[in-house]
Amino acid sequence: MNLLDFPEDWKSALVVVAHPDDVEYPGAAPIGRWTAQGKKVAYLVASRGEAGLDGMSPEECASLRVDEQIAAAAEVGVSTVEFLDYPDGMIEYGLGLRRDIAQSIRRHQPELVVIGNHREISGNGMLNMADHRAVGQAGIDAVRDAANRWVFRDLTEAPWSGVRYVALLGSPSATHAVETGEWFDAGVRSLLAHRTYLEHLGTTPEDVEAMLRKFSMDVAARFDGRPGVAFEML
Repeated sequence: MNLLDFPEDWKSALVVVAHPDDVEYPGAAPIGRWTAQGKKVAYLVASRGEAGLDGMSPEECASLRVDEQIAAAAEVGVSTVEFLDYPDGMIEYGLGLRRDIAQSIRRHQPELVVIGNHREISGNGMLNMADHRAVGQAGIDAVRDAANRWVFRDLTEAPWSGVRYVALLGSPSATHAVETGEWFDAGVRSLLAHRTYLEHLGTTPEDVEAMLRKFSMDVAARFDGRPGVAFEML
């Protein structure tokens, strides 16, 4: 199935993911395109990624990964990056997670919410991580929660029913895409900002560019030859 053009008739977005670097895989290039258009984008990251490196203590790793995520966001024009401090690798779906995401939606009042893929399979065909599934499903549910004044009545933020679009990043069932040729390099720089993390994984800058290039050209095959990043619109 050919991919449709992602709608861009909105002004603000909230991106909800489980870990530092989740935005940058498969690529932050669409974010760079959108911020260049003057759109406001904020990131909400459920954990600090402290369990991401086997050879580094969780405390040291958390600080490093937070700093690198903030740097990665800055490469594509995002200055607001918030962390919820859920335990990396052990995030569970539940009311607390839904509440925290709903609170962020009410506070930021986005028209678009981009959420990490909640399905069992990732866009690359591999099994998806439990954290991704939990945060993805909670993010979807939190969009409705944020609009209902009788859900999470302890929150001081006013209900927000202005979300017009919900999109999944890294879904195996993509329906839309964003053309990112002009912003490909920004997406590469954004992922490369996770410098220490990538070094520990043995991933070189050449590996990063080749991987993101393949992702974008796989999209091009279904997007009238235009390289880009794909999403599933709900």
